[in-house]
Amino acid sequence: MSPPVRTIDLRGVGCPLNYVKTRVALDAVEVGQTIEVWIDTGEPEENVPRSCVEDGHPVQLVERDPAGFVRVIVSRGE
Repeated sequence: MSPPVRTIDLRGVGCPLNYVKTRVALDAVEVGQTIEVWIDTGEPEENVPRSCVEDGHPVQLVERDPAGFVRVIVSRGE
């Protein structure tokens, strides 16, 4: 897994706006590059990774941090 070229903090941003912002960030990087996205647990944790995969962007990692937030590493698909 290559290091993320961009990090976006979407903690506190609700659905579906958090995915819209994730998609804008993915559109701003080259195919194959990765971004790091911080989101809340619950609905965002379920929806953002699923939507990325549905749109052809491979999710490399989904992990919770000790503070209760979720870190998602996703690559831009073709």
